[in-house]
Amino acid sequence: MSEGLWVYLAASPLLWLTGTLVVWIIATHVARLWPRNPILNPILLSVCFMVLTLEVGNIDYDTYFSGAQFIHFLLGPATVALGIPLYEKLSLVKANLIPMLVALLVGSLTAVGSTLLLCRMFAFEPNVVASLAPKSTTAAVAMAISSDLHGDAALTAAVVILTGICGAIVVTPLMNAMRIRDYSARGFAVGLASHGIGTARAYSVDPVAGLFSGIAMGLNAIVTSLIVHLFL
Repeated sequence: MSEGLWVYLAASPLLWLTGTLVVWIIATHVARLWPRNPILNPILLSVCFMVLTLEVGNIDYDTYFSGAQFIHFLLGPATVALGIPLYEKLSLVKANLIPMLVALLVGSLTAVGSTLLLCRMFAFEPNVVASLAPKSTTAAVAMAISSDLHGDAALTAAVVILTGICGAIVVTPLMNAMRIRDYSARGFAVGLASHGIGTARAYSVDPVAGLFSGIAMGLNAIVTSLIVHLFL
C-alpha cells in the first residue's frame, strides 16, 4: 500500500512544486545560520538535495519538471522586476554609465570568448558549444539562446546554475583579496559573471552591490545574445 501511495504522489505535479518550495525554505534557513559562509548557498543546497531525492526515488527529470515548471516560468517576471531598483537609483547609474558600458563589453566578450576557446581546444560538438556559450547570462535567456542555436537547453540550464553558484561562492573572498571596496564595482562584476544567483548573493551583502549586479545581469543578457549569435 505504501508503495502504491508513493507511485501516486510521485506522479502528482503538486508534489514536486511543494517539495521544491519546502526545500528552498529549509535551505534559506540553513544559510542564515552561517551568513558569511559562501559554500552554504541556498541554491546550491536546494539543488543538491533535490538531485539526491530524485536519484534515490528513481524519479526522472521530466516528471519532476512537470510539477516544478511554474517556478521556471517565474524566472521571466523576476528578471523584469530587476528594473524597479534600476529606476529608483537612476542617478547613481548615470554617474557610472561609461565604466559600466566598458566593463559590460569586456566582460561579455571574455565570458563567451573563453568558453568558445575551451570548446575548440577540446573539440566539442557544435550543439555542445551552443549549449555552453551563453553560460554567464540568466537561465531564461541562456536557454532561449541555446534552443535557437540547436543546443541542449537542459545542459545549458545546468551549466548556468553551476556558473552562478561558483560566482556566488568566490565573489566575496575574491573581491576582498583584490581590495575592491566599491560595492557598485563588486556588484556589477558578479552580476556580469554569475547572473541571478550572483545577484542574490550581492543583495545579501549590500543593496548597492545588488542593484548594480541586477543591472549587469540584465544588460549582459542583451549583449551576450548578440555576441553568441555573431560568433556561432
